[in-house]
Amino acid sequence: MTAREFNFDGLVGPTHNYGGLSVGNEASIANVQDASNPKLAALQGLEKMKRLHDLGLGQAVLPPQERPAVDVLKRLGFNGSDHQVIKNAARVAPEIFTACCSASSMWTANAATVSPSADSEDNKVHFTPANLVNKFHRSFEAETTASVLRTIFSDEKYFTHHPPLPATDAFGDEGAANHTRLCNNFGEQGVQLFVYGKSAFNSNFAQPSHYPARQTLEASQAIANLHRLDQSKTIIVQQNPVVIDAGVFHNDVIAVGNQSVLFFHEDAFIDTKEVREKLANAFAQYAIHFTEVKRNQVSVDDAVKSYLFNSQLLTLPDNSMLLLLPVECQENAAVAVYLEELKAQNLPISDVQFMDLRQSMKNGGGPACLRLRVVLTEDERQAANPAVYFDDDLHDILKQWIEDHYRDRLAPDDLADPTLLDESRLALDELTQILDLGSVYPFQQTT
Repeated sequence: MTAREFNFDGLVGPTHNYGGLSVGNEASIANVQDASNPKLAALQGLEKMKRLHDLGLGQAVLPPQERPAVDVLKRLGFNGSDHQVIKNAARVAPEIFTACCSASSMWTANAATVSPSADSEDNKVHFTPANLVNKFHRSFEAETTASVLRTIFSDEKYFTHHPPLPATDAFGDEGAANHTRLCNNFGEQGVQLFVYGKSAFNSNFAQPSHYPARQTLEASQAIANLHRLDQSKTIIVQQNPVVIDAGVFHNDVIAVGNQSVLFFHEDAFIDTKEVREKLANAFAQYAIHFTEVKRNQVSVDDAVKSYLFNSQLLTLPDNSMLLLLPVECQENAAVAVYLEELKAQNLPISDVQFMDLRQSMKNGGGPACLRLRVVLTEDERQAANPAVYFDDDLHDILKQWIEDHYRDRLAPDDLADPTLLDESRLALDELTQILDLGSVYPFQQTT
């Protein structure tokens, strides 16, 4: 069956800031307390969507979440009006308050794990929102994420929605950032590759010693079962704990796949030979292309600094493959040399392009972090909410929306400004009308 891959990119929210909240994400920690530019961040993300749309790729939009998360602060005991809640929280518990202002939902690679109908036993598209329990500032995204996905993909004939896994470290789930799908054609049955960092119940597995492993084996197994995947086409492998300690907090910082190509660093997995063999066996009648970057070509440190592997590996309408990279890859000497060698090798990856996403990159998220991949048949595409699909008109509308509602400078102290809360809610209320989402935000459901 014919199907198309859509990149559902997350719009950067009005409270985009550098709170340094994500231990294990070295870029996030390095830029803590810098003033941010939410308007520029949102426009940079929007222009990435436009670039891919202009290339003829399927593109769609996911909204940011409401921040500051007043409902979370109220659950933690802060009382009074919404303005009083954020003022009191910022004064009494500044670390908690800053976490409740995070715009991290922009990284929709963490929003959910999605399995297309071609891979699922019941021939439906399956969605499981990530519980993101490893980081407090992300752990309360799941409820709104689930609401948004159910609103966009509401037809039960085509779509099945699962609740997030139990909110405990034993089932820590980071979504598609630790998952990729390989296939011959998007509409054919593919191979689902899950990558975990630790086992919650088996102490024999090697674990990182410095930074936390966020994805568990048990979470990956549960999602594979929930999505009714063919066990012979489901590969679950362990991430190398050494690279987690080097700042590779998700597998998509060290590996990326697309159709029959896996582009990865030789140190990405704890057993690279095993990964190659399992994928080759699962692919059976098709050839899989392993593009393995050796450490003497690009070190793990350079890979983390440049986000070489947090790129988008894309199939263009002419069936050639493009690697869309952050501009930091041009500025890293070792990575730049490697990319020139890559282009000369006549591999399935035939072109590289670069995008300025510095506002996101300073918080530790590159092109791949900003998108959730969803494979849809034409019937499934038509069954989903049409207002979220990207085109030139929506680009212009969203660009004007950003210009109208976003600040171009946000310092840490500005997060407690009650007018920022009001500005953000006004913007999000208008956005839900643009994207025809209804009342998906807590403030819309309580006023």
